[in-house]
Amino acid sequence: MSAQISQALHVAVPATSANLGVGYDCLGLALDVWMRVHAQVADDLVIRGGDERYRNPDNLIWTSYIQMRETLGLSVQPLDITIDSDIPTSGGLGSSAACVVAGILLAQTVEGLPIDIQLSLDVATEIEGHPDNVAPALLGGLVSTFVTDERAYSTRYDVGECLRFVVCAPQYEVRTHEARQVLPESFSLGDVVWQMGRCVAAVHALSSGDAELFGASCDDRLHEPYRKGLIKDYELLRSCALNAGADAFFISGSGSAMVALAASDVQARKVEEALRKSCPDMWIQSLPASLRGAYIHEG
Repeated sequence: MSAQISQALHVAVPATSANLGVGYDCLGLALDVWMRVHAQVADDLVIRGGDERYRNPDNLIWTSYIQMRETLGLSVQPLDITIDSDIPTSGGLGSSAACVVAGILLAQTVEGLPIDIQLSLDVATEIEGHPDNVAPALLGGLVSTFVTDERAYSTRYDVGECLRFVVCAPQYEVRTHEARQVLPESFSLGDVVWQMGRCVAAVHALSSGDAELFGASCDDRLHEPYRKGLIKDYELLRSCALNAGADAFFISGSGSAMVALAASDVQARKVEEALRKSCPDMWIQSLPASLRGAYIHEG
């Protein structure tokens, strides 16, 4: 029988970027910027920190915690939760996936249970509706996923150490529902074949650190041509990044965040500087991939 942990628990979850150009709804990458959640068993629910509009029982950390507890057949024990996150919430960097993963990990560890990665992935996928953000948030690195009726399958890869991801996060949001509405209902066979070959190449490029190959493969036909119109700064930032030496530029998730890929720290600094000059008020950072996924500790 498990025993509830009386000490405070601290969970850290990385930001994530989904799709990565040609990997629509199947590829995701963990980035080295984090959400930290501190929680302790309490008599009543308390939520501190983070955006004020989420300090209520609809908070995604709390609702995910409840769903995982119910999946495990455990009673719902109230928590005192403090959120400290560096992940932009405007969309495209997995802030909601980080909340889901944090709640799911807390549901297990507050009971003194070991983390069940597969169950955590399945429940997180059910909550999010797709695994492309929650899988790298849990596992770190580059993750390819697909879902059957029984479970979510994930294949994880390390990411080339030299690669840097210059992330641009506008303050405005692109709603996922709106971003899906602009997509066609079907695609030609030629577009599907185009995408499949480039998706395989993109995985190899990222795992091997081949920025040039990733740049050649990063030519999406399934979602970016339709979604870029929802992001008013897309064309400006894309031109700016590529002219400054980036090997590729893509929409992160459904936006509004965007990412420029650079082959080295030196190249990334040049790209970052150029992007900051173009949009000085935007959240722009050069980040490595995070090979570590979510983790939790006591104390």
